[in-house]
Amino acid sequence: MRTFVGMVALATALSLAPRLSRAECVETTPSGAQHPQVTESFPERAVSGYEATLRVVVIHGKGETVLPRGIEIQRDGDTAKALAAAGFELPDQDGGAGARLSSIDLDAKSGRRQTTLELPLVALPKEPGRHVLVLPALPVSIARANSDVVTVCTKPHSVIVEDPTASAPNAQPKPNPPGLVQREPWEAMKRALEWIAIGVALGGAVAWLAAKWAKRPRAVAPPPPPRPPWEVALERLDETRHAGLLQANRHGEFFDRVNDAVRQYLGARFGFDGLESTTDETLTALRHAPHFSIPLAEIAAFLQHCDLVKFADLTPTLSDCESALREAEHVVRDTMPQLTPDAPPMRAEARS
Repeated sequence: MRTFVGMVALATALSLAPRLSRAECVETTPSGAQHPQVTESFPERAVSGYEATLRVVVIHGKGETVLPRGIEIQRDGDTAKALAAAGFELPDQDGGAGARLSSIDLDAKSGRRQTTLELPLVALPKEPGRHVLVLPALPVSIARANSDVVTVCTKPHSVIVEDPTASAPNAQPKPNPPGLVQREPWEAMKRALEWIAIGVALGGAVAWLAAKWAKRPRAVAPPPPPRPPWEVALERLDETRHAGLLQANRHGEFFDRVNDAVRQYLGARFGFDGLESTTDETLTALRHAPHFSIPLAEIAAFLQHCDLVKFADLTPTLSDCESALREAEHVVRDTMPQLTPDAPPMRAEARS
């Protein structure tokens, strides 16, 4: 019997809904504006005092935006009064139960967007029991790029509102729940655990610092001082002498080794890149080098002879190779620093 009465009431509410709610909302569409596509949904059943959400989906064009507040409702406005007269209340908009607005792009090329508005409402019939309420039409405002505003109205929705105690015959107030056992904290154990936690933290910190200290980078012993360039040059010349190149008639390779040893020595001794410098660049650097004791003409003759062998494919003879080795040793020994000011010159030793 109650189901039949509810169905009759619902049919009556649906027949009266357009007249009761459409009068509260007026649609406006500026000239030249396209009417947006609106779809909506509202629950068919609700519980008195609980939330029921109106969901409105608006598909609109490029440059159009559903206003941030969505459905513009003021508590002292006509729309709010119509909602209250219909048995609905708005939750506190600032308490986390306000309207929710979200948008997605449907077509990036045309700029069409879909905006979804969710408005929670609370059904509050004036009398207890089952009721059929009609949600009136509500305005939805869409702002266009040219500052015009398009207003569309939702449809009225009927909802069957159940009383929370409707399913309990002769519902009676429930007694208070029994009291809870009061438990007092164990302060001594609490303090002991706190001190244990502090000790564990301090121990971990000390262990971490000890491990970090043990793994600290140690001071590396300084490398040995570089060998003097004249020692390196004399050693290379001696290796060239005993490399067996002359016995194998590899005179060109012998000459190249002697040439490289002298050029590398001059660069290291007087501060320039001897191997990468040409003969002219080498002579220029030596001309400005202090304490250079050999005439530049001798160095120029030696280097130019080496260039002829290297670049002009001049094949040196055995005597040329031996003479070049003696001249190279003479250059190194006569330009190396003397151990004492009174030391005799080493020219005679170099030519022996």
